[in-house]
Amino acid sequence: MPAAKPDRRGLTTPDLVLLSLLAERPMHGYQANLELERREVRDWAAISKPQVYYSLEKLARLGYVHEAQSDEAVAGPERQVYATTARGRAALADTLEREAWTTQRERPPFLTWMALSWQARPGVFTRQLRRRAAFLRNELAREQATLKSILQEVGHEFHEAVWMVTLTIAQFRTELLWLRRLQQTHRHRAPARNPDYAGETKD
Repeated sequence: MPAAKPDRRGLTTPDLVLLSLLAERPMHGYQANLELERREVRDWAAISKPQVYYSLEKLARLGYVHEAQSDEAVAGPERQVYATTARGRAALADTLEREAWTTQRERPPFLTWMALSWQARPGVFTRQLRRRAAFLRNELAREQATLKSILQEVGHEFHEAVWMVTLTIAQFRTELLWLRRLQQTHRHRAPARNPDYAGETKD
């Protein structure tokens, strides 16, 4: 009886990120963590340092990565070098074809706060708007510096890292413009004039 195929739907974000990273070149866990930090991957993918080692073990069990020859392997398990297998690259490619990547909506905490903000104490609304604007300005400056660094490294603008960061910059700029408008008009805030609650019947 043939062995059951691994469930590729079980691949997590850390699994996929590591498969992609190891497709570039073989690495050990410590080196992968350093590279993830250098690329600021945690800005767009939730992957902790412990998850890197857990994912490497998991991917090895599934046959998606294999141990590669390296002199650093003698330093211990954290220095064991891994490379992707053809099976691992196929699993990654299959996962990237899913429709779900393109049909999900984010749930930013700031929007949750906005929906509930009418219950905040006096003065909190404007204070939080200023905090959000300050945060966005800092992040915008950081992303602009990141973009400059990426362009120096890749040498052209036709790269996925460039596209990702330019999208983030555009989103930050758009929200900053929206916040500026909101800071000028929030004094006119008022409750709904024609509330319509579920389950109520109207005469």
